[in-house]
Amino acid sequence: MTLVLAAHGTQDPRGALAVRAMADRLRARLPGVEVEVAYADVREPDVTSVLRAVSGHAVVVPAFLAAGYHVRTDIPEQIAASGKPDVVLAAPLGPAPALVGAMHDRLVEAGWLRGDEVVLAAAGSSDPRALADVRRAATLLGIRTGSTVRVGYVATARPSIVDAVGRARRNGGRVAVASWLLAPGLFHRAVAETSAAVIAQPIGAHPRLVSTLSRRYLGTRCYHPASAVADLSLRDPAHLGHPLRLLLDVGTHVPR
Repeated sequence: MTLVLAAHGTQDPRGALAVRAMADRLRARLPGVEVEVAYADVREPDVTSVLRAVSGHAVVVPAFLAAGYHVRTDIPEQIAASGKPDVVLAAPLGPAPALVGAMHDRLVEAGWLRGDEVVLAAAGSSDPRALADVRRAATLLGIRTGSTVRVGYVATARPSIVDAVGRARRNGGRVAVASWLLAPGLFHRAVAETSAAVIAQPIGAHPRLVSTLSRRYLGTRCYHPASAVADLSLRDPAHLGHPLRLLLDVGTHVPR
């Protein structure tokens, strides 16, 4: 079985290094499991190319913090284009408490102090379900910081990160930006250009992220197809012309 870590591509070499670090830590955590890296956009190799080179079954694990276009459309279509007969697409990461904890760790590392105004910086999406994931992450972060957390988006959605930081500054205190991003790249550079006093680094290959990715993979190893697999409202697999199986997080798994 091969784990294909599917990330958003970036032209920034630091972003590619961060994704490779995630893959390296997954290999250390899952001895005996082949781990390959693929990109949904911008960078090669894409998911289709990696799957065509893989022998046997594969699990594609999306390294995305929300189920937007790439998770719901792009990656399933790339899987279909591979022609692989038995591929499982694991659930996206989503606003899991462990990942919010990793984001909070990066915020503390950057110098956040209790009482700072906090803004969560996210990539943005046109999909309201993805935006709901971001708002959930902000709510969970607010529990940790003991404050209301504003959301600012780098692209597509509103308010922009610049506007969100500007509004937070009107309260007169320091502004700290938490990064709901996985790796350095264009989006993080835009965040770094804001006027915030504290800007956290992306989550990167944080142990909590690696643990969550490994659980997504392991959760696909034994399940009951009739009850544990659904289309996540992504695309109709029949429309794709491919027996793509899309896994939901469920409470009960049984061996197949």
